[in-house]
Amino acid sequence: MRRNGRAVKLGAAVLAATLASAGCAPAVTKTSAMTNSAAGGTSVASTTRAAAPAGGAVHIMAYSINSDGPFFRVILTGAIGDYGPAVTVYPNGQVDPQHTRDMELKLTNGSFRLRIAGLEKKLLLAFRHWPAHPATCSGSITATGAVPVVAGSGTGLYQGISGSFAMAVTIDEVDAKPVCDGTGKFLAQVILLTGAGTVSFR
Repeated sequence: MRRNGRAVKLGAAVLAATLASAGCAPAVTKTSAMTNSAAGGTSVASTTRAAAPAGGAVHIMAYSINSDGPFFRVILTGAIGDYGPAVTVYPNGQVDPQHTRDMELKLTNGSFRLRIAGLEKKLLLAFRHWPAHPATCSGSITATGAVPVVAGSGTGLYQGISGSFAMAVTIDEVDAKPVCDGTGKFLAQVILLTGAGTVSFR
């Protein structure tokens, strides 16, 4: 997200928004085998499978610490239980340092994108009235909005995903004096996106 010429990361809950995948996607399988040569080469194999999500209610949280850049960490719980890095991108997949379009969630079982453009615009409006405390040079703002899953963006277990999240993005920071209006250098900052929504799969 940009704020008065400075890039501000969406941290999401969404921040966060980005979800589960199609039942037609193959399940991820890990197999390990142990061989007991003393027992004549008997092997015991154990297999773990990541089940394709069925859709339903999902909570999302994304965050960035001390960075206005495009990179976040994200976790989803509920109908999707997954986690990993997230990055703001343009429609062509190139990294978008100003958070103007999408956030791509690169989860352990696949990926999908959230359309954060509307939330970013609301955040920029909030930054016009940065509520700095004059004595501590610190402040906090929050913006809310709908964050839909980008159609056709799902990969891996999240192929065919659709849905939307009600998201909030909050920025808390302590700025370096004497510039306390949210446009100067910060000493500490957290960008947090959180939200909840419902996803489904074709």
